[in-house]
Amino acid sequence: MAAPQPNIGNWYRVTGGETFEVVAVDEDDGTIEIQYFDGTVEELDIEDWTSQWEDGALEAAEPPEDWTGSVDVESEAEEGMRSDASSGPSLRADSINRFD
Repeated sequence: MAAPQPNIGNWYRVTGGETFEVVAVDEDDGTIEIQYFDGTVEELDIEDWTSQWEDGALEAAEPPEDWTGSVDVESEAEEGMRSDASSGPSLRADSINRFD
């Protein structure tokens, strides 16, 4: 089986193991940067990618349901709390300025 072209944002799995996402491809250097769900980043040579596909050690995978595991993303609730907290003092200052 011919190895697929690694595409940034696509998820793959080490056969029977961990899932990872392709986060960068440098064709000039011949490298692929991958990030596992736990956040670990690793670099593969394109030749290694190809040989692992041909050996059946890699396979395409669906993204995990909670894809935020490997990235630092706040939930909408946390963002709302932060924006409310940061906008609180400016609202009070605006309220006080109205009395002048």
